[in-house]
Amino acid sequence: MIAYCREIAATKRRMYADWDYWGKPLPGFGDPEARLLVVGLAPAAHGGNRTGRMFTGDSSADWLMEALHAHGFANQPTSTHRDDGLKLHGAYITAAARCAPPDNRPTTEELANCRPYLRRELELLRNVRVVIVLGRIAYEAFWQAMKELGRIGRDVKRPDFAHGAVFAWDPAQPTLLMSYHPSRQNTQTGRLTRDMFHSVFAMARKLIAQEEALSGKAR
Repeated sequence: MIAYCREIAATKRRMYADWDYWGKPLPGFGDPEARLLVVGLAPAAHGGNRTGRMFTGDSSADWLMEALHAHGFANQPTSTHRDDGLKLHGAYITAAARCAPPDNRPTTEELANCRPYLRRELELLRNVRVVIVLGRIAYEAFWQAMKELGRIGRDVKRPDFAHGAVFAWDPAQPTLLMSYHPSRQNTQTGRLTRDMFHSVFAMARKLIAQEEALSGKAR
C-alpha cells in the first residue's frame, strides 16, 4: 500500500494537480475523550491520501461529516483539508488500513500490518462507549483487534454484518453499531441512503445519552 499511495501522490489527479499530496500512512484523529469511535476502511487515494487527514476531501467525507455534525459530534458538516477548522466533539475517527489501497481493497497482510495501530487506539481511547464500523472490512478489523486485546471472549459468537445492526456483548465494552460504508458505490446506487446513514448516528447519540444518564444517577 505504501508504494501505491506514493505513486498516486506523484501522478495525482488532473483536478488536483496543484496539490502537494500527503502520500503517506495516516493516523486517526479526533477527541481523545471520545465516547464515539468511527472505524472506516482506509484513506481514499485522492481524499485522505491527498489531504493528509482521514475522511477529508472526498464524497465519503461529505457524508460522514454531515452525519457527525447533524448529531452533535462535529462543529461543521464539511471536511475539505487539514486546516479547515474541523473539530470533533466526543468522537474519534480511525480506519482498518492506514494507507490508500489499490481499488479500496487492502490485502489480508496489509490489514494485519495495520492492526497494531487500531489496537493501540482502542487501548488509549478509554471513554469510548459506542463504535460505528463503516463496512464489512472495518467491522472485521475492529472485531479482530478487540479479540487480540482480550475484550471479546471465545464464547462470544461474532454476529453477521448488516447495516443498522446493534450488538452489545459485555456491559464493560462499547456497543457496536454497523453501517454500510458511505462510498460512491453504495451512495450512488441507493444501497445506502442519507436516512439510513443518519439513523446509525442517531442511535449512537441515543445510546451515549442513555449511558451518561445512568452514570449520572449512579453518582
